[in-house]
Amino acid sequence: MSRKAIVWITALVLVTLGSLAGCTSSKTPSAAGPSSSDNVALSPDGKYLYAVNGDAGTVSKVNVARGEVVVEAQVGKMPQQAALSPDGKKLYVTCRDTDKVDVLRTKDLSIEGTIDVGIEPYGVVVSPDGKKVYVSNDRSGTVSVADADSRKLSGTIEVGERPRALALTADGSKLYVGLYLSANVAVVDTASGTVKTTIRLAESPNLKDRKKSQGLPNTLEQIRISPDGKTAWATHLLTNTDTAIAFDETIFPAISVIDTAADRELTDERKQLFKEINVPDNLGKTMIVSNPSDVRFSSDGSKAYVLMSGSEDVVVFDLTKGGNATQIVRHVPGDWPIGMALSPDDSTLLVNNGNTHDLATVSTGWPSGDARAEAKTLKLIAKDPLPAEERLGKTLFLTANSDEYPITQQHWMSCVSCHAGGETDGMTLLTAKGPRNVPSNVFAMETGLFMWDGSRDDFTDYIHTVQSEMGGMMDADPGKKLPDEYQKMYDALATFLKNPDSLPVPRSPFRAADGGLTDEAKKGKEIFDTVGKCISCHAGDYFTDSNQATGGGTALTTDDISHLYDVGTGTDKDLKSDGDARAGFKNPRTPEQWDVPTLRGVWATAPYLHDGSAATLKDVLTTRNPEGKHGGKLTDEEIDAVVAYLRQIE
Repeated sequence: MSRKAIVWITALVLVTLGSLAGCTSSKTPSAAGPSSSDNVALSPDGKYLYAVNGDAGTVSKVNVARGEVVVEAQVGKMPQQAALSPDGKKLYVTCRDTDKVDVLRTKDLSIEGTIDVGIEPYGVVVSPDGKKVYVSNDRSGTVSVADADSRKLSGTIEVGERPRALALTADGSKLYVGLYLSANVAVVDTASGTVKTTIRLAESPNLKDRKKSQGLPNTLEQIRISPDGKTAWATHLLTNTDTAIAFDETIFPAISVIDTAADRELTDERKQLFKEINVPDNLGKTMIVSNPSDVRFSSDGSKAYVLMSGSEDVVVFDLTKGGNATQIVRHVPGDWPIGMALSPDDSTLLVNNGNTHDLATVSTGWPSGDARAEAKTLKLIAKDPLPAEERLGKTLFLTANSDEYPITQQHWMSCVSCHAGGETDGMTLLTAKGPRNVPSNVFAMETGLFMWDGSRDDFTDYIHTVQSEMGGMMDADPGKKLPDEYQKMYDALATFLKNPDSLPVPRSPFRAADGGLTDEAKKGKEIFDTVGKCISCHAGDYFTDSNQATGGGTALTTDDISHLYDVGTGTDKDLKSDGDARAGFKNPRTPEQWDVPTLRGVWATAPYLHDGSAATLKDVLTTRNPEGKHGGKLTDEEIDAVVAYLRQIE
């Protein structure tokens, strides 16, 4: 970028961010309180903000008062979150694709060293004395404990599947670990390095009105401990699994409150849509918000600010007035706001937009005024690493901002609301064809026909999903050529999904230390390829023959049903389909016709089968294979070996 361009951009944002000069603190920083991992970190005096720029592979240091990026530094591939050392001299950055934590000098963001941790590190926090660094390893199911001085691991704690969010008490004695898909919270005693208890967030009970908040907790994004240390707020979704999918009846935002003394959920204090989150719009209707991603408390604990990454809003809670939402700031400028910092004087929220890679500003109106979003943003990166079409596709996948994109109605949901992280949320939802397990999108564009019954052969066929499940693009006739505007959106989504870096294969924690297959898995591979007969369907680079459903031509076609199979998994809950308008109703399906899913990364996609009826991979071959149609006849020992192999396929 030229010096002239930098000067112009700086001038542009000064109007917006210049007011932040009053947000930096001249007072001596108070003793450190509780800490949480985040993708932004603010120095204690509020002078500098450090932002993690995920797919750009960089970290930016922002001079808050001047409203400018001081330096943007390259770090390991796909950085996730960051934490400052107590003295503010080091910044610890988790890098997902290198399995390392990069240790940066905050002075110039040069890399001082790295810490080797588990598979796909995500969250990071530092002990109050600065001696220990805690890192959640998403795929390993562990928390790494590292010595800050030597940058060597001093311990590894097994915490459960998919650990991400981390929150550390002010005295450093307890570490709260959010388990992403289950929304459970493991409580670690840091002195002993063991899990003291696991908090299982309660189901919100079914209601007669299906459009009111209810369902199973899942997709936990953040845990933030209140300034007084008495409670912790966890942001997550609720998914209603016993009602047919509808955009306004299936996915709901929620914030659960945990009593940190008793380490139990305060179920009566959960913040839910239409209840504690019930702010009317100009017409008196409840404003819908979606996908809560972060929480910040005012320094005195009287207010809480919750960031909604789907609807791209900030919800303000007044804890002195019953703890309900009192305002919704609609919208935060930029795309996919995923993290935020609050200035030391409580006047300003600095919001990191993870898809436009810019910094938005929300004036809180502290102490008694209304909050408002400033129009201008500060660009955090010098160059977007993604082509424009792919960036649009990623935006469409993540956004629920229906004021900008017609992917849903009233800001209810996005693709990522079910496909957590682009993969699966582990839920089984009700559809017109019966119960359907939410599939992962890893290699979705390379693995043949779409849907569990192979009833779609072109990506634009997902107009049916957008209309029937998400409430979007309702003005389009699915039986006709899509409007050019919508076609452009589907093309962009397809481009995003085709990039293997968008949704890489989950790396298995079950492999040998050298990254290869274990001896048992090698034995399982041999059985898989021979007597197990698995390879007859799960063949090729993608472990599926669905990509051969071309009817002898070159393009996929739903007319070719020769690669759909009856493996004995259909039940009386599965219904026949007469096909759909997109295919001219020439794609009927029965409960005896199932597409072959890829096995790449299958270990990370539980539960299994089209209806999620197999809790484990072993169940696929045993309890859910009573007729022996799914593979060849195997002994118990052979089944165990095949399962070991399946758990290590990447």
